[in-house]
Amino acid sequence: MKDRIPTLKVTARDRVGTRYAARARAAGHLPGVIYGHKANPVSVNLESEIAIKFFEAGEKVFKLDFPGTTNTDENQMVLLKELQFNYLGDGIIHADFARVDLNERVKTKVHVELIGEPKGLKSAGAILMHPTNEIEIECRVADLPDSVQVDISELDLDESITADKVKLPSADMKLITDPHAIVAQIVEQKEEVVAEAATVATEGAAGPEVIGEKERLEKAAADAKGGAKPAAGAKPAAGAKPAAGAKPGAAPAAKAAPKK
Repeated sequence: MKDRIPTLKVTARDRVGTRYAARARAAGHLPGVIYGHKANPVSVNLESEIAIKFFEAGEKVFKLDFPGTTNTDENQMVLLKELQFNYLGDGIIHADFARVDLNERVKTKVHVELIGEPKGLKSAGAILMHPTNEIEIECRVADLPDSVQVDISELDLDESITADKVKLPSADMKLITDPHAIVAQIVEQKEEVVAEAATVATEGAAGPEVIGEKERLEKAAADAKGGAKPAAGAKPAAGAKPAAGAKPGAAPAAKAAPKK
């Protein structure tokens, strides 16, 4: 295990702070901090290009080549704990390391690699979902894997693989992630259903049909042809002749005032 652990060359940072960190990055360095094992934290600079290449390859455990330090600090083992990114999320700007011993048990996250061609993808409209792409485990530093592989060849439509079904490389490893977390799943894409629902919603936006509206319009048209009748019990307007067939007793039309 030790022979394959990559080595990171680091130098101490005399000054810390945002301004000095920016200067270090401009000079091709990656600022970092080393802490743990009841020792004081140490601010360091790493060779940015080499360090980031290791990080992107999934390496987590490193030997530090730290010139100028005491014998107990030289070539010490560290575990990558956290990476900080810029505000765009596409560039590493800082790294945190914890001092460890190869026999020490640690908790860390490892990448989940899906292998194989799922048989469920042969179904029309089927798509592969990968909601959980890394899981947290506990193991010895010496046993820490670069990644965990999951064979999904037999995964069928509407089936899923949860974290507790992932086979860890060693029986000594312990799963920390929620065992019910879905690592891989094949579902059917519901494009037609979504399109139909959108059509219904668009048609409904024109407004609902008013009950009785058709009858009201037909009655209004008929009244316009034959003349509207006054409502029951209503008196004719002053000066207006009673409608044909009006019942006796209806109020007579008002007489015109006599000429002076």
